[in-house]
Amino acid sequence: MQKKISDDPATTATHSRGWEKPAQTTVPALTLVSHPQPERIGERLLLEMLAAVGRTASLSRNAPEFSHPGSPLARPLGDPFLSRKPVQFEPGARGRLRLLVPEDGTPVRVAGVPVRGGREFTPAELAAGVPLVFAERVVVLLHLARAPELPPTGDLGMVGQGEGVRRVRENVLRVADLNVPVLIRGETGSGKELVARAIHQHSPRRAGPFISVNLGALPKELVSAELFGAQKGAYTGAAKDREGFFRAAHGGTLFLDEVGEAPPEVQVALLRVLETGEVFPVGSHAPVPVDVRLITATDANLEERIRQGVFKAPLLHRLAGFEIQVPPLRERREDIAPLFLHFARQELEATGEPQRLSDTDPRAEPWLPASLAVRLVRYAWPGNIRQLRNVTRQLIIGSRGLPGLHVDERLAQELDASALPFPGPAPTPRPTPISQDMPLPEETSPSRRKPSEVGEQELLEALRASAWDLKATAERLGISRASIYMLIEKSSLLRTAGDLSPEEISRCFHECQGDLDQMVQRLEVSRRALQRRVRELGLGGA
Repeated sequence: MQKKISDDPATTATHSRGWEKPAQTTVPALTLVSHPQPERIGERLLLEMLAAVGRTASLSRNAPEFSHPGSPLARPLGDPFLSRKPVQFEPGARGRLRLLVPEDGTPVRVAGVPVRGGREFTPAELAAGVPLVFAERVVVLLHLARAPELPPTGDLGMVGQGEGVRRVRENVLRVADLNVPVLIRGETGSGKELVARAIHQHSPRRAGPFISVNLGALPKELVSAELFGAQKGAYTGAAKDREGFFRAAHGGTLFLDEVGEAPPEVQVALLRVLETGEVFPVGSHAPVPVDVRLITATDANLEERIRQGVFKAPLLHRLAGFEIQVPPLRERREDIAPLFLHFARQELEATGEPQRLSDTDPRAEPWLPASLAVRLVRYAWPGNIRQLRNVTRQLIIGSRGLPGLHVDERLAQELDASALPFPGPAPTPRPTPISQDMPLPEETSPSRRKPSEVGEQELLEALRASAWDLKATAERLGISRASIYMLIEKSSLLRTAGDLSPEEISRCFHECQGDLDQMVQRLEVSRRALQRRVRELGLGGA
C-alpha cells in the first residue's frame, strides 16, 4: 500500500525511494537576475545569519560569494562599478528586513526609487520577492528561501531551483515508479506536460510510447473515437478502423491535458478504462485490453465542476491517485531569470548568434539590461512559462545585430501595465539609517490618482509640458509610469515611436539637423524611445 506523503516542504517527508528531507527554516536570500556575465544569472546567496537576532549581513563588490545551487564554484559579485563599501541587511521587527545603504556606497534602487539611507521590507514584500538594482548594472532578487539548502534533485527537464519547482521534482520522483494515475493541476502554460514527460521518463515505462492529447482541441463528436478507437463504418466518414490513443499508448503513458473538458460520455468511458483496463472501440461490442498509465492535467476547478454537475466525482477520485500542483510563474520569481536565460540560449542557437552570451568582460554593459531584468521579474505572467518563452523569442529576434537586448515600446508597455505591485514600503526608523540627515523618499511619496481620471487632452498637455519625458509626465499627473504607457496606447490623439516609419524619422532627423529635442517636439513621442529608433536606423548624432 502506498504511504501518504506530506507535501509541506517545511516538514520532514519520507520519499518513496527511502530518503528523508531535513527540517528547514525560511531565511532571506539573494538571487542574481542580471549581471555583466550572463552565465551567472541564477546564482544564489542565502542570508542564513539573519535568522539570529542581532546579526547582520554585508554585500559589496568583493564579498560574500554567490553560487549556483549545488555548484562548488562560488564568486563575489565582482563588478568593478560596485563599491567596496558594503550595503547591509539586518533583521527588523515583526519579520521585516532592513536594507542600509551608505551615503558614498553603491547606489541602490527599489521600484525605480533610489534608496537614501535605508529601506525596510515587509514580510509580504519578501514573500513576493523584491528586485534590487545596484549601480544600474547588477540586479538581485531579495526573496525568501529554505535553509539549509538541499542538494539539487536534478532538473528532470525543469529549469529553476525555487521551492515550488523543487517540490514538483520531489513529487515526480515519489510517484514515477508507481503504477498509479496522476493528476497534474496548474494554470495554462505552467509546464504541466513537461511534468508528465518527466514522470514517464523516470518510470519503468520509459521505453514505451508517450502520447500527449489535448482533449480541449478534439471535436466533441470524435473524442470517443480518437481516444478508444473505432471500427470501420461506425460513423459517417469512418472509412477504416481507427486504433485510438489508448491502444497507441499500450505499454507506455497516455497524457490527457484539459481533462475537465471531457464530455459526459467520455468521462464514463474513462472511468471504465481505469477500473477494468479495457476499452470499447466505437462500433464494437468486444473489449480490448490496454496496458496504459494515465496522466491527466487541468487548469479548471474540477470540484466546482462537480458541484455544477458537469464532471463526475468518481472519475476525479480515480484520476487523482496522486496529485501534483504546478505553481504559476508569478509564485516562483527567483526562477524567472534562469528560465529567460535558458530560452535565450535556445533562441540564439536558432538565430546563429550563441556568441552573444559568451562576453565575460566585467566592464561591459550587461547583456540583460537592469531595466528589462526588473520588468521580467515584476511582470505577472498570466501565460506563465509559455508566455515567457514567447517574449524571449520576440526579444532575441528583435535584437538581432544589436549589442544588447532591445525592448520595443509596445512590449515595455505590456510588461509595465501588468507588473505585480509592491505591497508598499515599510517606513525605516530614523535612528537606523547610516546617513541620518537624508530623508527617506518613501515617507514623501505623492498621493496617486486613478488613470481613469486623466483625460486625453490633459495627458497631451502634460507630455508637452514635460518635453515628452514619460517619468516626468507620470510625476506631474500623479499616476504611475505604467499607467502613462497604457493611456498612450489607448489614446486617439497620441502615437508611439514604434508607430513612426523609418522615412518619417529620417526626414525629421535631417530637417532638425540631428537635434533630438527638436525631433521630440515635432514628432511628439517619447524622447527615450525616439532616441532608440534613431540609433537603430544608424542615423547617429543622437
